[in-house]
Amino acid sequence: MEPKKNFKIVPPRNPRVLLPNIFTLVGVCIGLTSIKFAFDGRFEMAVIAIIVAGIIDGLDGRIARLIGGASKVGKELDSLTDVISFGVAPAFIMYFFVMKDLGRIGWLISLIYVVCVALRLARFNVSSNADPSWRDNFFEGVPSPAGGILVLIPLIYSFSEIQFFNLNYNIFVPVFFLTISVLLISKIPTYSLKKIVVKRSTTIFLLFSIVLFFGLLLIFTFNTILISALIYLLIIPISSMHYLSLKKKFSTQFDDSDDHEDIL
Repeated sequence: MEPKKNFKIVPPRNPRVLLPNIFTLVGVCIGLTSIKFAFDGRFEMAVIAIIVAGIIDGLDGRIARLIGGASKVGKELDSLTDVISFGVAPAFIMYFFVMKDLGRIGWLISLIYVVCVALRLARFNVSSNADPSWRDNFFEGVPSPAGGILVLIPLIYSFSEIQFFNLNYNIFVPVFFLTISVLLISKIPTYSLKKIVVKRSTTIFLLFSIVLFFGLLLIFTFNTILISALIYLLIIPISSMHYLSLKKKFSTQFDDSDDHEDIL
């Protein structure tokens, strides 16, 4: 007589949701590891870990849509991961780097940044349920992955070979931290880069640009990250003007009353 099997592995209804969720969980582990690097004083590795987490964050959603593995659990898991990898982790990194020297004020500023990341993600989760429109090409405020990298600019600058001037980190870092926090919860339009249409004739140039970027990232890591972050900051006014021009063009379809009634 065969022994009765008391349990069995039940496969998920849609196994395709596992792959993007695994990517997301790997990303949160890398984000948490960046805190350990910062605690040990290995700030270069901490920055690299946040960059890797950002790359993974950009891939998991696209992989989910590509293989049809998008799910509500994945969406919520991604938001939780963003709070940790691009909110808590950068705050701890910069706190260990210089903010701890400011005492309670430094800790308060770190808390403000994390709260702003959480509020920004909460607003995104609400607004992402709206019907598709041309506004899907824009975010409201700076997205949390970008914010998590931007707040590290002073640290990245200290590692780069681009040294235009000497920074007073005790003054610049808190001001910059608060500035990025405001940009996160602001309603300034920024490009989402979700719906990029590439002509077939320009595909080869796009692939070359991607290879070139990652080549520079491997060879001139901190210089490339610093320049990319500064370019992103410079593009924000351009995206705002582009948004306003499109809003004027589609004014008949735009209804100001659909702004979400929330405290964010």
